[in-house]
Amino acid sequence: MHPILFNIGSLPIYSYSVYLTAGCLMAMAWTMREARLKELPFTMAPVAGIIAIVSGLVGARALYVALYSQEFIHNPVEILYIWQGGLVFSGAFLFGSLSGLLFLKSQKQPLLQWLDCIAPGVALGQTIGRLGCFFAGCCYGKTTSLPWGVTFSDPGSLAPIGHLLHPTQLYHSLAGLLTFVILLIAKNFIKSEGGLTGLFLILFSVCRFIIEFFRADYRGELGPFSLTQFFTLIFFSIGIYLLFIHKHRSA
Repeated sequence: MHPILFNIGSLPIYSYSVYLTAGCLMAMAWTMREARLKELPFTMAPVAGIIAIVSGLVGARALYVALYSQEFIHNPVEILYIWQGGLVFSGAFLFGSLSGLLFLKSQKQPLLQWLDCIAPGVALGQTIGRLGCFFAGCCYGKTTSLPWGVTFSDPGSLAPIGHLLHPTQLYHSLAGLLTFVILLIAKNFIKSEGGLTGLFLILFSVCRFIIEFFRADYRGELGPFSLTQFFTLIFFSIGIYLLFIHKHRSA
């Protein structure tokens, strides 16, 4: 099998924005579906979703700028150019989740039930949104000799051109799809509030921790691990609590 030569073409910015938007809209739509099934006021989902998306974009960009501050020293206005790529999912997940939950709490909503509605949507949104990362060339992988490696050839790509790389963006997308499918099956068996969210956090953290070893873009370092891997350990711990400990305390 010959390696894949992937030419982004002239529309990396357009592609990134389209897939990111589509992922957010799909996540919101699926959350509304789940909220309706749980007989929650599903019309709150778009409001909470917009708040989470805006806050998530700010958080994702803020973490990226913190990691790559040298890129913006001479032209700080480029901090606003989020359509060119440069978003860190961990920042989006953290800021977006907190802001959305604060809104729902202000409306006196059952947060764990809402989280269980949101979790599958986030996994589905990641599945779609990561395709935008692939077309933009951000979140690129290390060099590889594997037959499914990809080579970016367009000068507009955010990935190094001319090198055979792990398609880590697609790894993330497939991980999101796998997580989504598992959550759809698991929700028929997990009845405790917050349990599905706990499973999501565990699956997300494990997949992300592993994929990080194949990433080549800088994401901060904490000893032998990346800053993102440190965040995944926190998410994993929360997931364990929600899936196994909180259930027994609530019983």
